[in-house]
Amino acid sequence: MMSGLGYGYGFDPTFLILIPAMLLSMWASSRVNSTFKQYSQIQAHANVTADGVAKMLLTLNGMGNMPVYHVSGNLTDHYDPTKRTLNLSDPVYGSRSIASIGVAAHEAGHAIQHNENYSPLIIRNKIVPVVNLATTASQFLFIIGLMVANFALVDFGILLFSASLAFHLITLPVEINASSRALKLLEQTNTLNQSELAGAKKVLTAAAWTYIAAALTSVLTLVRLILIRNSRKR
Repeated sequence: MMSGLGYGYGFDPTFLILIPAMLLSMWASSRVNSTFKQYSQIQAHANVTADGVAKMLLTLNGMGNMPVYHVSGNLTDHYDPTKRTLNLSDPVYGSRSIASIGVAAHEAGHAIQHNENYSPLIIRNKIVPVVNLATTASQFLFIIGLMVANFALVDFGILLFSASLAFHLITLPVEINASSRALKLLEQTNTLNQSELAGAKKVLTAAAWTYIAAALTSVLTLVRLILIRNSRKR
């Protein structure tokens, strides 16, 4: 996210603005991995697999025909809104742990959001292609604008980068809502008991911090771009 932009030819003091976001990102990444590892070692009392739980929740919500796939990678779990598939990673698919069941239920929560036309998710899905293009173009326009002292290009680059910030901000309620749905469904179906739900909640809360860190990074990056722009325009 433009973190490598220079300021003059020496040390760029605006880079210091990003340090809180960088520290939070490192902490969040470490937290989600350690919390998942902790609760991946505790098997749920219901003795069901995470993929089985996902299929059950989908069926209860009228989506019994949705495929639940096993995908490679570590915590690469995701719901694909374009293909309408639910994808669970190596440590989650087939696992009977509290952590894996929580993650699987979270992804099922996204599928349920989509099925119910949950507005924030629908908006996020629609702006993804625009955000990807805008983020790439914003870096090019901002840097070229600075090089040729064309501040109309610089300002347009900043405006385009704002799309990335909008994406991260709308992602927060989407993720929090999916986790809330997951925990509620796991309790209602007695898939996890109260102590197990507490563990699953810790896993999902840790994951939520990674999205908070990403949003903070976007906010501070935007502030940094504005500061660089203003300093060059003097």
